[in-house]
Amino acid sequence: MSVATFDPTLAVVQVTEKAERHFAKQLELQHATAVRLSVKESGCTGFAYVLEMVNEAKANDIPMKLPSGIAFFVDPTAVSIIQGTVIDFVMQGVNAVIEYRNPNVIDSCGCGESFSIK
Repeated sequence: MSVATFDPTLAVVQVTEKAERHFAKQLELQHATAVRLSVKESGCTGFAYVLEMVNEAKANDIPMKLPSGIAFFVDPTAVSIIQGTVIDFVMQGVNAVIEYRNPNVIDSCGCGESFSIK
């Protein structure tokens, strides 16, 4: 088993311009001021992403400021699971969805709701 360490000089995740625009709309609709990303144990393969529109960070959250100025918080317990993830907003058929391109994922369930890591 290897131990991942957090390098505070690197962004935990990257967010595409499309995802930033989507977040800006969601923040306005939900009267929130920031986006928060965490993970939870879930599904048949282990973890699921939890993306929330919030008004403040939780204790010890890692703050990021997206290029558009949107505040983005990451749960520190999720860092080793999501480090290096690119968050995008894409069309899949007729649906627009948040897509997580996580280099740590080794398997995901058939429905795409959960994943496991290295």
